Amino acid sequence: VQLQASGGGLVQAGDSLSLSCVGDERTFSRVGMGWFRQAPGKDREFVAAISVSGDSTYYADSVKGRFTISRDNAKNTVYLKMNSLRPEDTATYYCARHRNPGYNQNMTLRTSYAYWGQGTLVTVSS
Repeated sequence: VQLQASGGGLVQAGDSLSLSCVGDERTFSRVGMGWFRQAPGKDREFVAAISVSGDSTYYADSVKGRFTISRDNAKNTVYLKMNSLRPEDTATYYCARHRNPGYNQNMTLRTSYAYWGQGTLVTVSS
């Protein structure tokens, strides 16, 4: 299973940025997807997740109201639109595929995801 994330970069506080992650066309439309991030010296943390159908979304409190996750199953792609970025959003962002096709269980838990992309770095300057 290959996940390819892209879209990271250097922005200023208050700016917007969009990340995308292309998944495996054989399974993408049947699995929940998530975004996590890891700042230097910190654990990887949940950011957002989206159900198989896209009808349900989940967000960490720290990004709620600023970030939006979406998916396009026809393009095998999950997106993370990030608005009003803050310096504390600086991290490497990883997309991940839920381990159980067809299920939307424990979408906020890192252990629910079995496959991870390579990460894309987002740096927000103050």
